[in-house]
Amino acid sequence: MAQTGSYRAGGRASRIAARTASVPEINPCPPGQIGGRYRPLTSAAVKDITDTALRILGEIGMGEVPKAFQTLAVSKGAFLNDQARLCFSRQMMEDIIDGAAKRFVYFGRDPKHDFEIGGERVYFGSGGAAVQTLDLDTGIYRPSTLRDLADFTRLADTLENVSWFTRCCVATDIPDNFDLDVNTAYALLRGTMKPVGTSFMHGKHVGPIVDMFDIALGGEGKFAERPFCQVHISPVISPLRYGEDAFDVTTACIKRRVPINAVVAAQSGATAPATLAGMLAQTTAETLAALALVNLYEPGYPVIFSNWPLVIDLRTGAFCGGGGEISILNAAAAQISNHLGLPSGVASSMADAKAVDAQMGAEKAMSAVATGLAGANMIYESSGMMASLLGASFEAFILDNEMLSHVHRMIRGIEVTEETLGFEAIRATVTGEGHFLGSSHTIDAMQRDYFYPSIADRNEPRTWAEIGAPQAWSAARKKAASILASHHPDYLSSKADRVIRERYNILM
Repeated sequence: MAQTGSYRAGGRASRIAARTASVPEINPCPPGQIGGRYRPLTSAAVKDITDTALRILGEIGMGEVPKAFQTLAVSKGAFLNDQARLCFSRQMMEDIIDGAAKRFVYFGRDPKHDFEIGGERVYFGSGGAAVQTLDLDTGIYRPSTLRDLADFTRLADTLENVSWFTRCCVATDIPDNFDLDVNTAYALLRGTMKPVGTSFMHGKHVGPIVDMFDIALGGEGKFAERPFCQVHISPVISPLRYGEDAFDVTTACIKRRVPINAVVAAQSGATAPATLAGMLAQTTAETLAALALVNLYEPGYPVIFSNWPLVIDLRTGAFCGGGGEISILNAAAAQISNHLGLPSGVASSMADAKAVDAQMGAEKAMSAVATGLAGANMIYESSGMMASLLGASFEAFILDNEMLSHVHRMIRGIEVTEETLGFEAIRATVTGEGHFLGSSHTIDAMQRDYFYPSIADRNEPRTWAEIGAPQAWSAARKKAASILASHHPDYLSSKADRVIRERYNILM
């Protein structure tokens, strides 16, 4: 006699009904999955690279050091070598690493968007400073505008896998640097309640813009209580020198409690060694030098250790945002940061492709998978970036968001329990219906373990032809246009908006 029980399937009609019924809104692969399964470097290689990085800081040291920081660093134990370069001993750097922030909360203006940075939990977000936008109507690149930035912001506001939104393009229609920084920040305030990120042209811009954030939050000092915007700074310029302007921005941000994403973005064979191991050694040293800059002013200040080893095509000198080398380099950078116990930031999905095509998909997916599985905390540039970071695309945002659900599913891995091993389900099926369709074991797994894309086409060829043979680019364009036509958030109160407009030259 066939065994009955919870695994027994019903008739064909009930099976079809169960499988085709609307699935409850259970996301099987939300942001924050725990990575770290992919380790491109052996433990010995990680040690060799970090040892070499510490040796670089102890013997070669840093050049073009701002005078104020040199004085501070020397008073704390750093020294000048015979070439007057600022050096940090191994013990000093290990003490700085020990005292650095290991975890901190990245706040949204709405607490539902808060998440903790640190450990091996993985989040993807945007980044970049594209000067061109792939026009939704023409499919051709044109200079990016403030309106584009505002549209990208409200589009990202709807995408569940964009855990934070860093301005992805530069409003090239604003010539004044201060107005550019102000209006960029204003667009972020208007368009999303997620955590955001921006940059500042000058240190003197930080105070007025944080004042604007205070206005949006309802009063003086409110931003410091919930710092929802991080600043992207490159305090170190490769190879091995500090940047004066970035130093000014860094110290201004510390004063106003702006979390710092300390980005080092060397390029292989140009500003760093062409060998992958040598590049990682240098960029790790440089990112540690950036960490030292912040922590000597305030130990434990929230800093993201963003080691972004970038690649150039050594035949032409052109930047390569996609490919196997940049994917493994950034995965290795994440592994090194996790070894040091520091909140990690890397870059991925910076497709060289100009069109939304197979090249784009391959370039984006390989780096997102590599960096995600490696356990990077903050994976920047992972949404919308095209044309080797020169362009941003609305359609790419849509497709990247769907791709990242698949990536999160891969990071989540395979849970092995008595229930998932399915011994009783196998017994019931083998002695009963002879298939698993419609069983409670299957339905439960369908809702818990599988992601179902909305853009990718899974129809058989005849059906696909009958519905017009849709392609990913057109489907993504249609969805992006629909969101932009219907989603018009205004996350500023009328009072706050009025005060901001009275005080600043708002151009939206």
